[in-house]
Amino acid sequence: MLGQVSRLRQLNELIYSLEILRRRGLIRPLRISASARTLRLARKAGPFAAMIFETAHDDPKAVAIVGDHGTLTYGELERRANTLAHGLAGMGIGAGDVAGFLCRDDCGTVLALIAAGKLGVRVVLLNTGFGEPQVNDVVEREKVTALFIDSEFLPLADGLPAALPRILTRADGGEGFPSVDDLAAGRPADPPPLPARPGGLVLLTSGTTGNPRGAPRDKISPMQSAQILDRIPLSRGGTLVLGTPLFHGTGLGQFVVAMTLAKKVVLRRRTDAAVMLADIAAHRADSLIVVPTMLKRLLDLGPDILAEHDTSSLRIIVCGGSALAPDLCRRTAEAFGDVLYNVYGSTEVANTSVATPAELRRAPGTVGRPPVGCRVALYDEHRNRVTEPGRPGTIFAFNGLSFAGYTDGGHKEIVDGMVSTGDIGHFDDERLLFVDGRDDEMIVSGGENVFPVEVENLLIQHPDVRDAAVIAVDDPDFGERLRAFIVPASGSPPDPAEIKDYVKANLARYKVPRDVVFVADLPRNATGKLLRHELKGTG
Repeated sequence: MLGQVSRLRQLNELIYSLEILRRRGLIRPLRISASARTLRLARKAGPFAAMIFETAHDDPKAVAIVGDHGTLTYGELERRANTLAHGLAGMGIGAGDVAGFLCRDDCGTVLALIAAGKLGVRVVLLNTGFGEPQVNDVVEREKVTALFIDSEFLPLADGLPAALPRILTRADGGEGFPSVDDLAAGRPADPPPLPARPGGLVLLTSGTTGNPRGAPRDKISPMQSAQILDRIPLSRGGTLVLGTPLFHGTGLGQFVVAMTLAKKVVLRRRTDAAVMLADIAAHRADSLIVVPTMLKRLLDLGPDILAEHDTSSLRIIVCGGSALAPDLCRRTAEAFGDVLYNVYGSTEVANTSVATPAELRRAPGTVGRPPVGCRVALYDEHRNRVTEPGRPGTIFAFNGLSFAGYTDGGHKEIVDGMVSTGDIGHFDDERLLFVDGRDDEMIVSGGENVFPVEVENLLIQHPDVRDAAVIAVDDPDFGERLRAFIVPASGSPPDPAEIKDYVKANLARYKVPRDVVFVADLPRNATGKLLRHELKGTG
C-alpha cells in the first residue's frame, strides 16, 4: 500500500513538474519535438551541452553571454563549443576523462563547460578561493586528467604533475600552455559524436572546516529545473545578471536554467556591487542571482547611488548560499520591492526550500517551503520526528536527486530516506522553515544553547555596525563564552559596552558577547561564506 502511495505521489509530482516547465517556457507545446531533442541530448551529454541547443537552432543571433571580454550569441556558443570539443578530442581528451575548472566566470569558461559535456568529460568545479594544498588534494582525489585554468591561478598548480594538461580559458599569458581559442582554431564546427552517457559533475564543499569534499551530480532529470522554477517564476527570454560564481551550486543551477530559457546572462570575472547595479540598469535585467554578502554590498551602496540607476525592470532576486538576515530582507523590499526569493540547500542536497517575497514579508529570514519533488523534516537528537512549531531539530531533506555519497567514500547521515543538511532549524505556525545555524557551530554557554547567526543578525542591524561575526572561546566558568567581531560602519568604532547593552536589550542575557573585538574586515571565502575558524585565537 505504501509503495502504491509513493508511486502515485511520484506520478503526480512528474505531471505537476511538466506543467511548471510548460508555464515557464522550458517546454513549448508547439515545438515539442525540439524540446524532446534537447532532453535526449541532456541524457547523453549532460546539462551544459543541452542548455543552449534549442535556442542555438531557433534563434542563433540571440545574445547568450555578456562577459568582461566579449559577447557571444547562442549560435556562436554552439559553433565555438563544437570547434573546442574537436580540439580537445585532438589532444586525446574524451569520455572517461575528468576536467578540473579553476577559473573565473567568462565566455571561455562557458565554452569549456559545453565542450566538456559534448565529449562526455566529467567536470569538477574548483573554488577560486582555494589554496595550493586544497587544489592538489582535489585534483588527486577526483583523478583530474586535464585542468582548465586562468593564468592568474597557474601558481596554484605548480605542485601538480607536469604531465597534467593545463588549458587556459583566456589567451592572456601563461606562455607554454594552449588556450581554448588555440585548441578551437581551424577545427570543424559540426558537433562531435554524442557520448554514450554524460560525464557528470562534481561540486565541492567550501572546505571551511577542512579539505573540500566532492559531491557528485550525475542524475539528469527535468525535475531539477522544475524544482527551481516551481517557486521562482523565471520565464523565457529577458536578462539575468549572475552575481555568484559558477562553481557555487546556487549560481550554477540558476545559470543552466537561464540559458535553457534563452536568457541573456551577464557574468563578470569578479563580482562588484557597483558594476552589478550598472549591469542591471544597462541590460534591463529582470533577474539577479546573489549570495547574501553581495546583496548586502549592493544595498550598502546607499539610496542615493541606487536611485541613479533604473532598476525598475528587476522582478526577481534569487539569494542563496548562506544565511539571509531578516534585516536584509526588509532592506531589499524597501529598495527594490517584493522581488526577493531566499533559497536554502547545500552542496549535497541542492535546492531544498524556497521563500517567496510574500513569505519574506510575513516572516523575514525564513527559507520558506520545499518546491515540487522535495521534502524537509526535522529530527531531535534521538532522531524522533519534530513537528511542533518553534521546536528546533536537525534538518533532513530529500529532493528526488538524492545524494549518493561523497567521492571520497564518505556520506551524510540519512533518516527515513532523507539526508542531513548539517543545520538546525525550526518551523513556525504556518510551517515556514527557519534555519537557526550549523549544528557544529552551536555554542553552549552556561548550559544554554546559542547559535551565532541569531546574534550576528541582530548586530548588523545596529547603525554603527557594517559586519559582524560571533564565535565561541573557552571560559573557565561557563565552558564557552561568546566573542563578537565587529566591522564598524565608520572609521571610529562604537563603545563595546554599547554593543553589549544593545544585545542585552533584544536577546536573552546568555546571548550577550562577553568580548567585543573591532576589526577592519571579516575573513570570507569567494562566495562570501564566513570563515569562523580563522577568527579562533584572534582578539
